[in-house]
Amino acid sequence: MANLGKILVIFGLTLAIIGSFLILFPKTHFLGKLPGDIYIKRGNFSFYFPVVTCIIISLILTIIFSIFFRK
Repeated sequence: MANLGKILVIFGLTLAIIGSFLILFPKTHFLGKLPGDIYIKRGNFSFYFPVVTCIIISLILTIIFSIFFRK
């Protein structure tokens, strides 16, 4: 149960940091509109999938979790 507590604390701190960043810098237009993100618009249909944004977020979270959970 101690490991679950650590995970929840780290997850909460991460969310607090991300929330603070979004409050302090509300106009982060670069996030979600990177080169490589897929955007298709045809008539009344539009499809958007942020591939590169997902990869960058995954890399950042991997680095953060590898720092906190070293054995």
